[in-house]
Amino acid sequence: MAHFHPYPSAADVCERPRGTLRVNPAHAALVPSRHVDVPETSVFQHLAVAAARYPQKTAIQFYGASYSYAELLRDVEHMAGYLQQVCGVQRGDRVVVFSQNCPQFIAAYFAILRADAVLVPANAMLLQDELAHIVSDSGAVAAFVAQELLDQVTPLLGSTCLQQVIVHAYGDALGDDDAGLNIPDWLRARSNLALAQPGVALWNTALAEQRQPAPHQAGPDDLCMLPYTSGTTGKPKACVHSHRTVSTSFVGSSLWRPTNASSVFLAVAPLFHLLGLQTNVNAAIFNGSSIVLMARWDRENAAALIERYAVSFWAALPTMLVDFFAQPGIEQRDLSSLALITGGGAATPQHINDLLKQRYGLDYIEGYGMTETASFLCTNPYFAPRRGCLGIPTYGVELRIVDPDSLEAVATGEVGEIIVHAAQVMLGYWNNEKANADSFVVLDGKHFLRTGDLASCGEDGYVTMRDRLKRMINASGFKVWPAEIEAMLGAHPAILEACVIAVPDQHRGETVKAVVTLRAGAAETTDSLLAWCRANMATYKTPRLMEIVDSLPKNATGKIAWRELQEAELAKRA
Repeated sequence: MAHFHPYPSAADVCERPRGTLRVNPAHAALVPSRHVDVPETSVFQHLAVAAARYPQKTAIQFYGASYSYAELLRDVEHMAGYLQQVCGVQRGDRVVVFSQNCPQFIAAYFAILRADAVLVPANAMLLQDELAHIVSDSGAVAAFVAQELLDQVTPLLGSTCLQQVIVHAYGDALGDDDAGLNIPDWLRARSNLALAQPGVALWNTALAEQRQPAPHQAGPDDLCMLPYTSGTTGKPKACVHSHRTVSTSFVGSSLWRPTNASSVFLAVAPLFHLLGLQTNVNAAIFNGSSIVLMARWDRENAAALIERYAVSFWAALPTMLVDFFAQPGIEQRDLSSLALITGGGAATPQHINDLLKQRYGLDYIEGYGMTETASFLCTNPYFAPRRGCLGIPTYGVELRIVDPDSLEAVATGEVGEIIVHAAQVMLGYWNNEKANADSFVVLDGKHFLRTGDLASCGEDGYVTMRDRLKRMINASGFKVWPAEIEAMLGAHPAILEACVIAVPDQHRGETVKAVVTLRAGAAETTDSLLAWCRANMATYKTPRLMEIVDSLPKNATGKIAWRELQEAELAKRA
């Protein structure tokens, strides 16, 4: 078995499938098209094209402030010039963006690409030591930083490779019209001129210099971004993505979903995560669509923005939908503009699926992707979705389900590890040969990424997630996948959200514990819930322990932080 060597040549990358779909006959009729043409350009050039086509059209709507495509491109050009001429950024240099969602984030991202540099998106929740790892590991020479996060960054100036910082304030992007929204004080804060110091410049000051960048040189096989994984098995690792791998993902998703220049995207998922950046920025701008941007999740504001700006497309995690539809008065809001709601990352509660279908005539279109695959990999056909499924492989994706040890294909319907060969798969992990050796294999002359995700595939070609390879619970020799139990718990009328973890057990080795939140007014007890589980689940899957809590911990992208609950349980028992 050969192993993958990181950073293949351009010729090697070009040999990967780019357009033709490896079609499973069982689902060939479900694919909207069997071919997708990916432009031979950089990602920045999609913005240039959209601005040429729709200069006066709204590109970004930010709490009542509107930015046209022409205005966005103007700021991108000036900031790219500043990066090159003042910050000394050269082709291939890495530049960090450390911020919550705002128009400056989007402009900074495209300015980095316009300057032929490489984006390094950093989670806005990182602390100084965590950010220092990303800065040092990537070799970033400059950073765009939100004003409230500057204290995390200034100690890194000069003490690491970081030499220049450009600071922006969210409030500077707000207008006089607040759209009748509840805008918190932290979002209204304007630039603090006292923050300017050697190595630190203010966003507005940099823009005012109106510098013009050198001609754009980056092409499809230049590096585009280094997004970092969550680091659940150690320090975060950077996924190396070229303009081609990034474009393959969002161009494919744009073709798969019925979006176009008239679509209005609600962008609330964090842009430092590829779900937000790919789905709500890159795909929207590729289409020439409008982006209704939220800095942070707020269910009341989300409802008001959907209603006011006739949002048609919403990429929402299941946890967002649970919270959104639990707010008082949501039945009276006009959500008729919504045409497509998509997402994934966790089991969708049955009552949410039922509510969307019965009240709005919508299906929740679940999908599957990873940072390593630039997000878009599998999804449900929007006209033939199946609840609880990841969907089917999309354009050019060769997906196999194999035994994690032997890498031999498992039988139809059996559980195995997902491995994929596709043009959107990253080129490798940045400066991490061991991770590359562990994560890539060569089968039949093709490089496959080992996802670490367990799934099964039915005769009809639909893929169903079972769980993470390392999250499986071994109860008396029986394999129990928490995601399956969570989905079953979601069918209980009193349960709002659920997370299943493993608990050490003297007799079973491991046993199953469920941690749940209840819907408003529910009067269930742990005993009544356990009794329901015993009546509705196989004995070996049934939780032996149940805990009712007020809320479940979430990570920055809104997914339930199961590992946090798992580690707390183990620490308690230790």
